[in-house]
Amino acid sequence: MDFKQIDKFAKEMIFEAGKRIRDAFSYDLVIETKSGANDLVTNIDRETEMFFIEKIKAFYPTHKIIGEEGMSERINSLDGPVWIIDPIDGTMNFVKQHRHFMITIGFFVDGVGKLGYIFDVMREDLFYAIEGEGAWYNDSRLRKLQPLSIEEAVIGINASWVTPNRKINHEKIIDLVNTVRGTRSYGSAAMEIAFVVSGKLDAYISMRLAPWDIGGGTVIAKEVGAIATNLNGEHFDFLSQDTFIIANPSIHQLILDKYIEEI
Repeated sequence: MDFKQIDKFAKEMIFEAGKRIRDAFSYDLVIETKSGANDLVTNIDRETEMFFIEKIKAFYPTHKIIGEEGMSERINSLDGPVWIIDPIDGTMNFVKQHRHFMITIGFFVDGVGKLGYIFDVMREDLFYAIEGEGAWYNDSRLRKLQPLSIEEAVIGINASWVTPNRKINHEKIIDLVNTVRGTRSYGSAAMEIAFVVSGKLDAYISMRLAPWDIGGGTVIAKEVGAIATNLNGEHFDFLSQDTFIIANPSIHQLILDKYIEEI
């Protein structure tokens, strides 16, 4: 399998999809809800996912595809080549702010991440990686993450997890927030992962993400030394939703051991 050729193909798709999304702001969006009032989907999400599916199937008809909007076939195995796609990660940002949303794609073979992409559509910034060959931010190679203490860390976490909830001991999260240098929340898992792999954040924690939120990001993470697991420290299940943490390796286990207690 020629990963260089697939990488070139993936980048061409992503840049073309990004232009299509930017052009879409010139006409009305059709906005719907999915699981709840804050879980949005638009006609552009669906059209972009279908764009990727049609492109991939035209060139690689045997490849399987997992997409957020359900436009592809259902699969129950990661055997063989599998594309994991989120056409717009951060749909609320897309709808409300017209920025701070990403296209993210992972290419896996037999469950192993081979290629990963996170594309900031409005800034036209691309984070990407090829397994074993490193990671890049546009044309600049990303460096391995440097050690730091928890007190120096800036972490990404949703503010709802420091309030009483049914998923996690919020008192321990309050301790974490009071210990680190700062916290951020950007409304796009892919954006926060991109910030971790490039050293702009030192960890990102979420109580529930889907494979398409993180597929591309986990490939990039491995190339810069970031550790990505669920909140039990286990490999993320790319066939279902799971908890998630990506962090600088010097603080990953410390956060899990000292500050994470699921209810």
